[in-house]
Amino acid sequence: MKIELDKDKLYYSIGEVSEMFDVSNSLIRYWETEFSKLRPQKNSRGDRKYTEKDIRVLETIYVLVKDKGYTIEGAKKALKIELAAAKKRDEIISKLKKIKKSLLDLSKSLSD
Repeated sequence: MKIELDKDKLYYSIGEVSEMFDVSNSLIRYWETEFSKLRPQKNSRGDRKYTEKDIRVLETIYVLVKDKGYTIEGAKKALKIELAAAKKRDEIISKLKKIKKSLLDLSKSLSD
């Protein structure tokens, strides 16, 4: 499952998020109590404001629980592993981009 998000929108309400996943608001609130990585910001009225990062975490939870049939405990373990792997991938990509920039700079200086 890959949810398409509006690039210009920073926050989504719980209603919008529940529509994206075709689940109830109460299920999303329940997942918030079970998964420590899912903690949306709240405004002064207490309304939840989900960021892209929150929605990506929800996407992973949804796939684990709804599509793959994991228990909540199993999904917690799998989510922890998945988030650690994603962090490692992001670090590697960042390092590779720096290396690429260095190589392009070096190539440019050699051709001058």
